Amino acid sequence: MNNNRFSLLFYFKKPKKHAGNGLPIYMRISVGCQRTEISTQRRWEPSRWNIAAGRASGTKEDARSLNTYLDTLQGRVYEAQRQLIADNLPVTIDKLRQRLGGEKRKSRMLIEIFGNHNEQLRLLVDKDFAPGTLERYETALSHTVSFLQWKFKTSDIDILDLSFEFVTEFEFWLKSERNCSHNTSVKYISNLKKIINICLKNGWLQRDPFTGYKMNKREVVREILSQEEIDRIANKVFPTDRLAIVRDIFLFSCYTGLAYADVKKLKRTEITTGMDGEQWIFTHRKKTEAPSRIPLLPAALRILQKYENNLLCLNKGVLLPMSSNQKVNAYLKEIADVCGITKKMTFHIARHTFATTVTLTNGVPIETVGKMLGHRNLKTTQHYAKILDKKVSDDMLTLRAKLDSRIEAPSPTL
Repeated sequence: MNNNRFSLLFYFKKPKKHAGNGLPIYMRISVGCQRTEISTQRRWEPSRWNIAAGRASGTKEDARSLNTYLDTLQGRVYEAQRQLIADNLPVTIDKLRQRLGGEKRKSRMLIEIFGNHNEQLRLLVDKDFAPGTLERYETALSHTVSFLQWKFKTSDIDILDLSFEFVTEFEFWLKSERNCSHNTSVKYISNLKKIINICLKNGWLQRDPFTGYKMNKREVVREILSQEEIDRIANKVFPTDRLAIVRDIFLFSCYTGLAYADVKKLKRTEITTGMDGEQWIFTHRKKTEAPSRIPLLPAALRILQKYENNLLCLNKGVLLPMSSNQKVNAYLKEIADVCGITKKMTFHIARHTFATTVTLTNGVPIETVGKMLGHRNLKTTQHYAKILDKKVSDDMLTLRAKLDSRIEAPSPTL
């Protein structure tokens, strides 16, 4: 709500060339330090004017008629003020004049704004955003449109009609009608809230209609491979090259922590000699553009050497012959079946496996792991860094040994 002082006054304004027949009456509107003067298109004799009341004095018909007219003008001003407050708009001189002149606020519609955002995002794909980001926003927009049809029987809604009830009902609809999981629902509502933030920053909304709404993601148990499962995959002889190639690339990710998109774009120029004289990967994550520095373990180096003369890699200037993400994940399911692994195999499991089985379990500090993964803060690394039971067991064995060594030997009996 606008807290500026608001006042209205009717007064005489004497023109430069006054020829009698009364003085023109003006209406002065003040909002804070701003003011404006509007002609009432009426004239009146100052001798018949009550300055304190701001009205014509007397009970004659002409006085009553003028006062009724001035009351109507005043009512229009206060109604314009009320409408601005109801629309969550600041009460300013300009906006009052617009309302008094018959100009109405241009309706800003949620789906139209959402669509414009997605169109701008589309033009920035592969520049500032990944294709998957656009896909998520398009899905969120589609769900929002479907929800409006379900709840309000309309195709769009004015952003001023959004409320706390809207977002809670949207969450209910996503979970009940679309069967979305809790975390998936959070993702779509987060996409919608970005559109609300755009409206706030542009001044189209004066307050967040979703204020008080909180919906946090629930922790998900991430699948990882044990060292025994990694060895089983590495030692398996596959009947086809396609499975062997995907196996090698998957293991490369297990020993570097690189995500699919980062392995796919990895170039020979990104392999350089580090400060220790060993081979390192110096790259930037495609998802966040954050720098990632990874010393190459012997197993990862052997895989790179295996494909250094691969024609596809030479033609594209990349280090490994990557298929599409969809194909890679399909082949990984075959590899899991052949190797007797019951876990749901996806390429991203390799990144989790690097963070836990390969590094943390072997005593690499979490800060070092985060730096190699290209994380900007430790909290992000902690989501990946699931401490294994084996690590807990090893740590407790060390503690037991320390405690046992402190127990004093029993004194000999006399």
